[in-house]
Amino acid sequence: MTIKDAAEEWEIRGTETPFRGKKTSVRTDEVVMPDGSVARRDYQVHPGSVAVLALDEEDRVLVLRQYRHPVRQKLWEIPAGLLDVPGENPLHAAQRELFEEAHVKAGDWRVLADVYTTPGGCDEAVRIFLARDLAEAEGERFEVEHEEADMELARVPVAELVRGVLAGELHNNCLVVGALSLVAARNGEGLDALRPALAPWPARPFEV
Repeated sequence: MTIKDAAEEWEIRGTETPFRGKKTSVRTDEVVMPDGSVARRDYQVHPGSVAVLALDEEDRVLVLRQYRHPVRQKLWEIPAGLLDVPGENPLHAAQRELFEEAHVKAGDWRVLADVYTTPGGCDEAVRIFLARDLAEAEGERFEVEHEEADMELARVPVAELVRGVLAGELHNNCLVVGALSLVAARNGEGLDALRPALAPWPARPFEV
């Protein structure tokens, strides 16, 4: 038995969109179940996201502390952002987010992990990149607003992030998945064996 997710789509008898927001919406589908019954499923429609685990030469990860209103907490996170343009190349989006949120560029990019954040209630897909060979970016810093205006930046050792995850002190999904995937990759075939930055991403197809 191969343990691998597979594409499949059950019949939809009807659909409606009771809410449309600026970036996301809520959809209700009437889905035909295997026993022939029809069930209503509500979920958030999301454009997708990218996140960047930026690792420096001292084995520290660049993290941000940002207020997240839905959970009423300030969370430590890795740089991340929406795929604002349909079909946008996720690598380009990740490079943009690293520049805008940390004013940093990277010389080496790999795919660390692809995840669905909450597949029971949202179709958001996130590609988490590993960025190495970091340097200060050229040009003016990006002008931030809203929650990002209060953002803090830090560089934290990988071991400290893993400790915080396992202690229940760090909760951002991209940070958790990114930090643990980094350790798993190191303990496996190594970071240079990770997928290339432009590896196919069926959940969010893009143009190279």
